[in-house]
Amino acid sequence: MVDERICILGIETSCDETAAAVVASGERLLSNAVYSQIAAHQPYGGVVPELASREHLRAIVPVVRQALQESGQSYESIDAIAVTQGPGLAGALLVGISYAKALAFALSKPLITVNHLEGHIHAVLLEERQKAAEKNSGFQFEFPVLSLVVSGGHTHLFLAAQCDAAWVYETIGRTRDDAAGEAYDKVAKLLALGYPGGPIIDALSRHGNPHAVRFGPAQIKHFNRGVPREKQTAHDFSYSGIKTAVLRYVELEGMEDSIAIRRQALSGIPHPKTNDVLPLCDQKTLDLAASFQRAVVEDLVEKTLEAAREREARTLFVTGGVAANSLLRETFEAEAAKDGIPVYFPSRKLSTDNAAMIAAAAYPKYLAQNFAEAEFSAEAGLALR
Repeated sequence: MVDERICILGIETSCDETAAAVVASGERLLSNAVYSQIAAHQPYGGVVPELASREHLRAIVPVVRQALQESGQSYESIDAIAVTQGPGLAGALLVGISYAKALAFALSKPLITVNHLEGHIHAVLLEERQKAAEKNSGFQFEFPVLSLVVSGGHTHLFLAAQCDAAWVYETIGRTRDDAAGEAYDKVAKLLALGYPGGPIIDALSRHGNPHAVRFGPAQIKHFNRGVPREKQTAHDFSYSGIKTAVLRYVELEGMEDSIAIRRQALSGIPHPKTNDVLPLCDQKTLDLAASFQRAVVEDLVEKTLEAAREREARTLFVTGGVAANSLLRETFEAEAAKDGIPVYFPSRKLSTDNAAMIAAAAYPKYLAQNFAEAEFSAEAGLALR
């Protein structure tokens, strides 16, 4: 039975989503308010940091009010405030941190800092525990847990073990260049398909042949003298190469004119959807999008499961914005089942950045009274340990 008396208000502003949520005891979602900046960044084909910060400043107060209202809580009734400290865009992080500090001070509430990456892992725990509670049971899983956090800004593999009530993490894989979600956005921008790239390429890929264009796997040298040793791990990823391969294919196949026509046509549509883009794509473009997605998904799945076998992981979490991708989910479920490893995903609404995961990750820290010092600040490159 969840003790609903412990209610934590979570605040998340690490990139381009202004989010607030209230979670009871780490496993009951009471509210989840998200203000998306997609429309603001769409004309640029990617997140503009300064614009993101201004949008957070505009949205933070109404989003927090909405989360409290929907949860049936008030500023006075919440037990603690949790906020993302990093990693993320420094200016965006500072908006959430400054507001959370002011709120905690004014209300005399404890303030808890959360690593954004651990938040994504707790998105899985939050929903699985909530589903188990509805069945009057507990969420049963075994350590070690291997977590793939894959989004527009991150592609990380963490091996997690339990230490008392907290989890400790070892980074065993990360991208050396572009994150997987970043590659999706850049390829979508190159092909004039719209922003964000992940959902639109996923949708268009259903209409293409995923084997039409052959993309080889990324070749990574261990260890690469061109990359600082501390930034290299045993199961690294790389997605800048496939982005370049897509560009070369476009040039060799003479696709520039059709891309220019599509870009011009979509410029007149304020917020283009899949149904707007699909009629503007020839079969070659659809095949290219499907082949790109297949190559990225196969790389993510193969390297993750290779790491799971090597480190004898007993449970697999796949989370982050790219975890909403339909092909990624299908492939992980099929391939992990062959190895007998249970794999868990968050729902699609908790795959992308949200504050529910921040509030959930803060609950063990609340129990341990691990509260933030007044002088903490944003850490754009904050590591998860």
